[in-house]
Amino acid sequence: MKNKRIKRYSVFLALIIALGSCKVENLPTKTVTNSLPDKFEISGDTTKAENILWRNYFNDSNLAALIDEALKNNQELNMMLHEIEISRNEIMARKGEYQPFGFLTAGLGGEKSGHYTWNGVSEEDAKTRTDKLPKYIGEQALMGTFSWEIDVWKKLHNAKDAAVKRYLSGIEGRNFVVTNLIAEIANSYYELVVLDNQLEIVQQNIALQKDALEMVKVQKAAARVNQLAVNRFTAQVLNTENLKYEIQQQIVETENRINFLVARNPQPVKRNSANLNDIQFLKISAGIPSQLLSNRPDIRQAEQELEAAKLDIAVAKAAFYPNITLRAGIGLQAFNPIYLINPKSIAVNVLGDLIAPLINKNAIKANYYNANEKQIQAVYKYEQTVLNAHLEVINQLAGNKNYSESYATKANQVEILSSSIEISNNLFKSARADYTEVLLTQREALEAKMELMEIKKKQLNAEVNIYKALGGGWK
Repeated sequence: MKNKRIKRYSVFLALIIALGSCKVENLPTKTVTNSLPDKFEISGDTTKAENILWRNYFNDSNLAALIDEALKNNQELNMMLHEIEISRNEIMARKGEYQPFGFLTAGLGGEKSGHYTWNGVSEEDAKTRTDKLPKYIGEQALMGTFSWEIDVWKKLHNAKDAAVKRYLSGIEGRNFVVTNLIAEIANSYYELVVLDNQLEIVQQNIALQKDALEMVKVQKAAARVNQLAVNRFTAQVLNTENLKYEIQQQIVETENRINFLVARNPQPVKRNSANLNDIQFLKISAGIPSQLLSNRPDIRQAEQELEAAKLDIAVAKAAFYPNITLRAGIGLQAFNPIYLINPKSIAVNVLGDLIAPLINKNAIKANYYNANEKQIQAVYKYEQTVLNAHLEVINQLAGNKNYSESYATKANQVEILSSSIEISNNLFKSARADYTEVLLTQREALEAKMELMEIKKKQLNAEVNIYKALGGGWK
């Protein structure tokens, strides 16, 4: 008889497992297909890219002080640190799910059943017992209970591993924020230095233009020019003064952009603007494209997200299979508190739950399909991040080369036009040149000098951005 019962239970158990673990559809996933070339064609450099510390790469003490302050106080960076802590706590939660749970429960209750109920009849029958029973049947218990989900399909372990990958992704995200923060502060700092030089150029030109205006007034007094010449020279001075105010506004906004990144109230930014042409950077090797995979935090972040997405598919797939949980309890249980200390009140229970989805699996299927779609999205994001990183390096390498050559060419133009100002003034004084030539020469010289400063800013930005594009700054 006992063997027959065991056999029936075994058949029932096998039926549940068979129904619950039916074949799950394997959805098509995507693998990474894009690849990086062997070298950056624009540089031809195949040496290993150096991991230069930002403090050595940016050797300006004022800039280093700003970066140090930003790394401590920047709000976005500090928010990222708390996101990382949230991810760490998620690992703790996932890890706890596949470990046994234990609870201590205490209960106290009373019950009086109706006379014409099964419990009521039992109470009447209990009156014939010799034991001293309470008037109202109740239950008092002090129990320790335990439960443990057996992770047969590695659903819980995979969920924990996915949380670990997202924690590592958060760390790489924080590193990427650091890289961008350093680059943004450096670019803003050098923009501020360039604006200072532009302001100085404008002030020098205002002085030159005022001298030319006085010269024209003298010529008008001598009836060699008319009022039109005086008006045009006056208008040029006013236009240049207006340019001065515009640059001053740009300086205020750039200073406050830096103050925002450093997380401080508006205040002047200490800087060294005197030796713009003497700014030097350490020579950095571009290395080979494949090194971007380990040097760029955004690529490493996308990689961790991709690994987490793969694990999410395994977790979603495991939901189709039976869930096995073991439960046990041991403690004291009695209808009267005075019997709780009696050894006969010891109660023990052991239970095994096997839950398998049989019908209406739409929610489970939806989660599985969504996990698969998110994995495909993660692959595309990874490929996009790698491609973007490669193009950034190419752009900045080209910019570094082209802006350096452009600066040299524009500097020659500025030198020629600057000398032409004195020539045009002398020719005008000797009546061998028209006043419009003086105006045009001064305007062209000013525009060329301002353009030279813009090229210098782009050249400095290229130096900063190539360091960022190669993955520098976060280590």
